[in-house]
Amino acid sequence: MSKQRNLEFLFDFKETVPETLSPEPRLVCPTPVPVSPSPSFEQQLTAFNEHGLATRVTVTQARLAEGGRIEVPTYVNEFWTARQRQANSLHEVSYRACFKPQLPRFFIERLTQPGDRVYDPFMGRGTTPLEAALLGRVPVGCDVNPLSVLLTKPRVNPPAQNDVVARLSEIDLRDTEAAPEDLLVFFHPDTLGDISALRRYFRRRVESGQLDGIDEWIRLVALNRLTGHSKGFFSVYTLPPNQAVSVKSQRKINEKRGQIPDRRDVRAVILKKSRQLISECDLELRRTLGRVTNEALLITASADRTPQIPSNSVSLVVTSPPFLKVVQYEQDNWLRCWFAEIDPSTVAITMSSTVSAWSQVMTSVFHELARVLKPGGHVAFEVGEVQKGTVKLEEAVIPCGVSAGLEPQLVLINDQEFTKTANCWGVGNNAKGTNTNRIVLFEKRR
Repeated sequence: MSKQRNLEFLFDFKETVPETLSPEPRLVCPTPVPVSPSPSFEQQLTAFNEHGLATRVTVTQARLAEGGRIEVPTYVNEFWTARQRQANSLHEVSYRACFKPQLPRFFIERLTQPGDRVYDPFMGRGTTPLEAALLGRVPVGCDVNPLSVLLTKPRVNPPAQNDVVARLSEIDLRDTEAAPEDLLVFFHPDTLGDISALRRYFRRRVESGQLDGIDEWIRLVALNRLTGHSKGFFSVYTLPPNQAVSVKSQRKINEKRGQIPDRRDVRAVILKKSRQLISECDLELRRTLGRVTNEALLITASADRTPQIPSNSVSLVVTSPPFLKVVQYEQDNWLRCWFAEIDPSTVAITMSSTVSAWSQVMTSVFHELARVLKPGGHVAFEVGEVQKGTVKLEEAVIPCGVSAGLEPQLVLINDQEFTKTANCWGVGNNAKGTNTNRIVLFEKRR
């Protein structure tokens, strides 16, 4: 039988298949649908117009350590909002010179996936680690100041309000101890007695190994409520809660305002702030935090020496280092350090007085970041604006990263109006302080 006849036979056979039998399924190959590649980060920045503004593209030039110059594409827009209440309530902890949660969120959402490790070597109040945890990423944080872990760890795994109420009712605020008399310029004597009792309670819980997550949460809230400018704090009226003035300065404030510290209900203040902090912690959010809490790593160390963090383990770094001598962290946190029993003179905050000295320290940090970063991972290094914009630290940052083997991809400048905190000081936009976020984005090549 010829080949042609064979084909005819098969065709005839299929034609005579009884209706009671099902013909074999015929394989059909669908027409492939072209898949458009996801836009690159640079393309996303170019097309960004969520706030009705077109992105301006320019170039940042920097001089490399070995000589020569490098040009880095620079994207300018209002990439995240200047409005205050646009983040989860867990972020509402004051700390000097902290950036908005929208900054790390912008990079975390675009450069990582759930389960990735996101790291901040200068975590401060913990904005980056907390925002990472809220987005289902594993938070990694480091700061030379022990206060940072105290402010960050409890918010990554917040307790239920009922547990806070129960624990506070168990703490004997009559079990007090002597406190520096100078603190009476801030606190009513009975309020200072309650604060001293809390301080003693936490010390004993640490020494006995009984300090747990509920205790850590209450300590966090108490640290945040020590001084401020409303009835929601333990103190009489003073500066905003991101810093504590000196005793001498507070005496002047008291005299000028004709005020005497009045009695504050320490338990009530803590409970009110606690309720506010966890007001947006619904069941779904707690599940998200629960998936990453056990893997979280928060350490007290120098940013250039972090052996606790494995090599090639971090997908994204989002950080903002100390800027020259713009912020005096020891002065700002002296009262919090007293309550937490930390000697601020032993905290070696980077306070370089010149750009060259600052760059030398940052270069060491970049070498450590290059070690912990995964191939293909990124560093978003925010340097703000210094001395009314006359010092462009982004130009100093670029050679620091290059010397560590990282490739500068771009500079992102988030240009916006002044913040609420700045306005409370009577400072107008473009007059003083940080008006823009200036972020250099590096990549570790595969």
